[in-house]
Amino acid sequence: MRARSILVVASATAAALLPAASAVAGTGPAPSPGKQHLTARSTAPSEVGNPHSVKALAAGVCADAYQIGATAYIDRAGAHAASVKQFYSPSCKRNYGYVWVWQSFRVKIKDYDVSTGIYSYARDQVVGQASWEATNSQEFWSLPAATVNECTAAIGSLRAPGDPMAGQASTAKRC
Repeated sequence: MRARSILVVASATAAALLPAASAVAGTGPAPSPGKQHLTARSTAPSEVGNPHSVKALAAGVCADAYQIGATAYIDRAGAHAASVKQFYSPSCKRNYGYVWVWQSFRVKIKDYDVSTGIYSYARDQVVGQASWEATNSQEFWSLPAATVNECTAAIGSLRAPGDPMAGQASTAKRC
């Protein structure tokens, strides 16, 4: 009996140490309110995207927005300079583009140009696009895009002074 107890405890301990099945962010159902990232309850900007931040609220991002699909990256000189993400709000039925400029880029380049929006495959155009010139901010949200019944991708661009063209990235197509 004691051997069985030890075996049960050892099995339970081993199972607890195994990682859970992984999933790509945004590919499953919306996160439950109790399991959302802690920054979602604050107004601080965040690399993961906080729909409660001051800039998100100014852009009209609905509070229940969450990331769909995987993150894309804008690279410059062989290193990640910014992240691009697509967000979806079930209550507002809108999509949003999101760009987060990495600190490693910001410490080297002081004023840069940024844009983000949602590319609609059905319309062959960018919807909800917003642009900023000569900024040194870190967090950027597009305007709300009424594209939830279309195949879409979030797009983002980042151009440093002196660069003839912006670095760009888009998330994977979502239908």
